[in-house]
Amino acid sequence: MKILIAEDDRLSRIFLKKFLGNYGECDVAVDGMEALDLFMDAIKDNQPYELLCLDIMMPRIDGLKLLKAIRVLEKQHQLQHTYIIMMTALADVEYVDQALELGCDAYAAKPIDTDKVTLVMKNLGLIKE
Repeated sequence: MKILIAEDDRLSRIFLKKFLGNYGECDVAVDGMEALDLFMDAIKDNQPYELLCLDIMMPRIDGLKLLKAIRVLEKQHQLQHTYIIMMTALADVEYVDQALELGCDAYAAKPIDTDKVTLVMKNLGLIKE
């Protein structure tokens, strides 16, 4: 599985890359703009990501705007659905509702509970029991 992690916090990036690296090849982006560039490059190379883990609060382009842009690109280019898990330290229900309305597949609060994220990936059909 090809995974993109967009996270501005260095320790969170390291943690997520190590954890998700057990399930596939991980690329990391430090902000939303870099993540969008990597997403577009993967499309051009005909090697799209299967899973995106996006922090909501990031510099340059936040996770919600990035999520919206990715869903628009999928429609414009007739791409397969990319599974997106939004991750944030914010416990604000408004952000969760917005992310779900914009088309995220799941939501994980920080600190990340790896058991819950693993269960979400199983439920999405990304990994097997």
